[in-house]
Amino acid sequence: MRRLLYAGLIAGHIVLVLVYWLLSREPAGTAMLALFGVAMGVLGWTLVPTFSDVGPTAPVDDEWHERA
Repeated sequence: MRRLLYAGLIAGHIVLVLVYWLLSREPAGTAMLALFGVAMGVLGWTLVPTFSDVGPTAPVDDEWHERA
């Protein structure tokens, strides 16, 4: 389900870039939006599989108390 949602975000960003290009015909803004989309895709490709992971926890010291 998460991968499908993420794929929808990428598809929506591609549509955004195309609409921006059609309305403005500005190559610099279109390139920046497209490169941001690539960066978002790489970030998501690396982070989405780790959404359900739980990191390690530190051991609890029973004798320590912050006001002792």
